[in-house]
Formats: sequence, structure tokens, C-alpha cells
Amino acid sequence: MKLRILDKYIFREIFLSFIFGICAFSAVFIGSGTLFKIAKFITDYGASLSAVMKIFVFSMPSVIIWTFPMSMLLATLLTFGKLSGSSEITAMKSCGVSFTRIATPAIVMGLVVSICAVLFNEHVVPWANTAYGNVLYYEIQGNTTMQSQEHVILKEIKDGKIQRLVYARLFEAERERLTGVTMQEFDSEGNVSHVENAEYAKWDGRGWTMHNGIIYDITEGEGKAGHSFRFDKQTLPVAATPTQVIRAQKDPSELTMKELRAEINIMKTQYVNTNKLEAELYQRVSVPMASLVFALVGVPLGLQPNRNSSSAGFAMSVIIIFLYYALMTMGNALARSGAMAPLLAVWIPNIVGLLAGGFLIRRASK
Repeated sequence: MKLRILDKYIFREIFLSFIFGICAFSAVFIGSGTLFKIAKFITDYGASLSAVMKIFVFSMPSVIIWTFPMSMLLATLLTFGKLSGSSEITAMKSCGVSFTRIATPAIVMGLVVSICAVLFNEHVVPWANTAYGNVLYYEIQGNTTMQSQEHVILKEIKDGKIQRLVYARLFEAERERLTGVTMQEFDSEGNVSHVENAEYAKWDGRGWTMHNGIIYDITEGEGKAGHSFRFDKQTLPVAATPTQVIRAQKDPSELTMKELRAEINIMKTQYVNTNKLEAELYQRVSVPMASLVFALVGVPLGLQPNRNSSSAGFAMSVIIIFLYYALMTMGNALARSGAMAPLLAVWIPNIVGLLAGGFLIRRASK
């Protein structure tokens, strides 16, 4: 019964500090970034009050997701620093409660926060980023003209199955032209049955016409071209206008993990470098999982002498966060440059954190 009360007590202390951390770090991010952007939108574009409010609300999820790991670290440092400073840890140990048992509530909460952060990053952040981009582009900047864009992807899906896929290396806005076009059609089982490649596709005001290409019919079961022939002109069966084509495209930050994987697979079939997208995909998990890593690091550090001060705990959390994000920046650069496999590169900070946390917990438990 006493252990259950102890768990609730530690959980409550960590949770309250965690909420405080989210509010504190969010305020820092908003004050140093979001508000300056909003001021710029007002002065440069004369943004309306409704547009500014939308921008503020839609920017919050992408800010909050970064504060989860920071807040978890601060919460463990403050909580265990407080328990250690008031000799409560000593009292627990004198009653036969092991360090591992004392640390368990913090580690469990770190795991729960990490899982919630992954779900939040998958279902809320992409939607909010899409809404943010739409408000900024259409309501504030008032853009009505199209802009050129690389790696254009159009999908036709019916009953949950992809029917047709069109990929273009470049959309030239001024010429209303898609360059480096590949169209794939799929059978009822999801296998590629027909492929058309073209040098470019031109919008003529009514539809898209491909030029200078080749058609492949895929032999069923073997995955090889049954026969092929070249063409000078061929209609591209896409009903979307140039404006609709551009609006259908999304920034990687607006894609869910499922959509990111699909886009990576599509681009790999066209031999396009996907290191940037793969780094973005793996960070959707690695960054939220930092909450668990910081819990493992924060518990033993919070028990160190002279950690009963809130200012000391906050200062230490800032230092650790700086080191973590320095490693994350380095890993991201290694992933995007191709110097290291993206999966391994983006997990470097967490791997280092897990090793450090394991060492500190082992030393503290002796």
C-alpha cells in the first residue's frame, strides 16, 4: 500500500513539473520565434486579426512537440532534486525502498510521454502545419500565382487502393509544364501493369499532353516489360489543373509517417536522393523518444548534491538540452549528406543519451 502511495506522490510531483516545463519552454519558443513572425506578417502584409489568431493557434503543435523532451528532463531534475534536498530519498531508502523502485515512476512516465508524443507528432502536427501553411500562403501573403516546384507527385486512389501514380521531377510554373514525367498504373492486386515515361507534359488549357516518351506494358507475374513503343505525343490522364497540381503537393512537415514512407518509396523508384525525407521520417520517432532518454538521465542527475535548487535544475536542463540538440543537428547533417545511414544518424543523440543514462543509473543505484 505504501509503495502505491509513493508512486502516486512521485508521479504527481513529476507531472506538475512537466506541465510547468511545457508552459515555460513554450513561452520561450513563442516569445523568441512565433511572435516575431506574427509581427513581421502584420508589418509586411497587413495580416488581419483572424489570420494572426489562426497562425498563432496552428503554430502551437509544432512548438509543443519540441518541449516534451525538455519538460521531461526538467521535471525529473526538479522532482528528484527536491526529494533529495529534503532528505525524502534518504527516508525512502532507510525504509528499504531501492533506487530502482524510486526511479520507476519517472521512467514509466517518460515512456508514456514518448508514446503520446509520437502519436501527437503523427496525428496533430502534420494537420496543424498544413493549416498554418494555407493561412500563411493564401490569407496573409495573398499568393494567387503558381510557383515552380520539384518532385511533384499525384495519386489516384479508389476504394483505398492506388490506381494511378504520376511523378514529375519538376513543375515549371511559368510554362505550365511538368518535366521528367513517369506515370504508373496498377492492377487490382496493386502491381504495376503499365508505365509511361515522357520528357515533359504540357498543359494546353484543357488537359496534359506528354511529349517524347515511351510506353511499357508489364508482363503479369514476371515484373518485366512485355512490349514497349515510343510516342511523340500522348494524353496524360490527369484531370487536375496546374493550380490543383501545386495545391496537392505538401511540405515534408505536413506529411504523416505513412505518407512520408509512400513518398520515399515513390522517389526511390525514380532514383531520387531521399536522405532528407528519410531523416525527417526517423526524427518523427527519435525526437519524441527523447522524453524517455531524458527521464533516464534526469533521475540520477537530480539526486546529485546541491540539486535542490530550482535554478540549478533549470540550468542543468538547459546544458543537457543544448548538448542533445547539438548532437541531433550533427546527426541530421550526416543523414542528409549521405555520410551515414539516416536511421542511425538521427538516433545518435538518443543512443548517446541511453548510454549516459544507463551509466548514471547504475552508479546511482550502488
